[in-house]
Amino acid sequence: MALTMASCSKQTKLTYPEAPTDGTVDIYFGTEVEDPYRPLENDTAAETLAWVEAENAVTQEYLSQIPYRGKIRERLKELNNYPKEGLPFKNNDGKYYFYKNDGLQNQSVLYRSATPGGEAEVFLDPNKLSDDGTVALTGVYQSHDGKYTAYTISRSGSDWTEIYVMDTATGELLKDHIEWAKFTGAAWHGDGFYYSAYAKPTAGKEYSNANEYHKVYYHKLGTPQSADRVVYENRNEPLHFHSVDITDDESTLMVMGGGAGNGNSLYIKDLTNPNSKWVTVEESQDYDINVIGKRDGKLYIYTSADAPMYKLVTADANAPQRANWTDLVGEKDAVLVNASFAGDKLIMTYDKDASHHAYVFNRNGVKERDITLPGFGTLSFSTNSKDAETFYSFSSFTTPSTIMAYDAETGDSKLFHATELPGFNPDDYVTEQVFYPSADGTEIPMFITYKKGLERNGKNPVYLYGYGGFNVTLNPGFSANRLFWLENGGIYAQANLRGGGEYGEEWHEAGTKTQKINVFNDFIAAAEYMIKEGWTKKDLLAIEGGSNGGLLVGAVTNMRPDLFKVAIPRVGVMDMMRYHLFTIGWNWAHDYGTSADSPEMARYLLSYSPTHNIKNDGTPYPAIMVTTADHDDRVVPAHSFKYAATLQASDTGDAPKLIRIDSNAGHGAGKPIDKVIDEYTDIYSFILYNMDREPKDNDK
Repeated sequence: MALTMASCSKQTKLTYPEAPTDGTVDIYFGTEVEDPYRPLENDTAAETLAWVEAENAVTQEYLSQIPYRGKIRERLKELNNYPKEGLPFKNNDGKYYFYKNDGLQNQSVLYRSATPGGEAEVFLDPNKLSDDGTVALTGVYQSHDGKYTAYTISRSGSDWTEIYVMDTATGELLKDHIEWAKFTGAAWHGDGFYYSAYAKPTAGKEYSNANEYHKVYYHKLGTPQSADRVVYENRNEPLHFHSVDITDDESTLMVMGGGAGNGNSLYIKDLTNPNSKWVTVEESQDYDINVIGKRDGKLYIYTSADAPMYKLVTADANAPQRANWTDLVGEKDAVLVNASFAGDKLIMTYDKDASHHAYVFNRNGVKERDITLPGFGTLSFSTNSKDAETFYSFSSFTTPSTIMAYDAETGDSKLFHATELPGFNPDDYVTEQVFYPSADGTEIPMFITYKKGLERNGKNPVYLYGYGGFNVTLNPGFSANRLFWLENGGIYAQANLRGGGEYGEEWHEAGTKTQKINVFNDFIAAAEYMIKEGWTKKDLLAIEGGSNGGLLVGAVTNMRPDLFKVAIPRVGVMDMMRYHLFTIGWNWAHDYGTSADSPEMARYLLSYSPTHNIKNDGTPYPAIMVTTADHDDRVVPAHSFKYAATLQASDTGDAPKLIRIDSNAGHGAGKPIDKVIDEYTDIYSFILYNMDREPKDNDK
């Protein structure tokens, strides 16, 4: 099937709701900056709620007139309606657990079986935790004796976490219930567990106020949360947050601190000695430092310290400071992204040109063998420190998850589970990797996926995606929703911009703070490359990105509004002057810097902040649809609210400037499948309508 010209006429300029204003002007080191839509930061105010309702009415009215919107939704439902099975993992009760979704279940169900692939029973079904599928199961943590299982949930996509406890054998729910936890699991020790939480927030400000004084608590089973004792806190650093973990033998407690750098601090405590004190392994948060296991009194540590490409070191648990580390597996020419024990073997996963490669090492740091993979793709391993039995999944842009059973001791590998999509043949598509020059000559990698037989005639719609920040690597990954675009003759292009982790910490740093312009230039160069090489033309080029990627889309649209036909900034960081004042926004300062840092940093942020650089001189902008959600407490919806209000009030031509505000949803994680399908239906409908294209009927 292919995309054809639509019969619909081009839309005239829309009339938008008037947003509440108050004339606020901020002063940054003597520079006045207008912030007229400051009232929209109060997401629970009556005038904000009225504006949200009015905006959604305009957006839904526009989208409802797209004649093939319903057809797109039905096709996306078909594409998503296939059984999805996750990696099995052996838990402490000796049984095997795995997630499975029959097709269109809002949340995947957790099953367990006595043997791998054996008859399974439902262990926990999160679909029964709410009527609309908006409660997500975010983690499962079993006590070391397997008797109890703690599980974490999120409501409506919020980062706020609740912890419940159940009897593993019977499934009976205990009375233990933890609230206002965040960025935490449950680290079991004895008859209780450690977790991280904040104090109960102010009513009405649960999803917007800055989070302060993250503490580590210990909860003893059978007692109320009010009796939980504080195990670790840092009263001198209210904006730091702390995650907690424990070694398998329950001998060593570890607290990782974050929020002030690119990595984490690390403190450990000997739990075998009641009088032991906290030992500082690393005070700074300049490097990633994570303990992956403990053997024979030695800690095995995955780190970027003195290793921008990452390495694995060992340290005596009684003298774990950096000065006492010994390299076990040093830096390679690819980025070490994960290391885990499988019995006495180490599974090491590397990123090379944004694609995964994996190897088996012994405990002496000697490589024993490669794990053979079929091509560009992403790996995920399920290992057990007690034996060599391993499972791993491989996926690519056109290959859904394939699960392999692997013996790390012998290297034996066999197919465990293959995902089949009715009516879809991955052999009909191809992915290639290209390298293109950015503005300063740096070569940037990009994956391009399309249907075989596609011609480079400049007439192909392109969906260009990017992120470029926070050391995040964009690997090849499968999306059933993306198949709609590909089967209709569209091209999916994924650019591996600076700011990510594709080539280690230097690549990351090259896209941070006063070098953030590199990220935008890299993305603009990707679009220019797709046009220059004959893949497409600007009237068929759509760009999309979420969160930091939403910032990316907003910034490059301001820089080059002539280059794109459609822009979709999703849950974006759009106000760079005030982002650090909401929820955990302060934690992004190591990538962005803040407007309070210095006059130079304030000027730099102001120079690209999406909300503050929208043109108002008649310059035609692409069609834009902003997306956000009412329970997004990661990137608060005020970012998108103020950006959309500014955009709609500015003279940027007649193309639509809409905002789609989801309800009972958050930043994206845990979103029920029906909401995901609804969102992609609207995104694809908006893109195609503004490209004057429409999908043909599906030719199965």
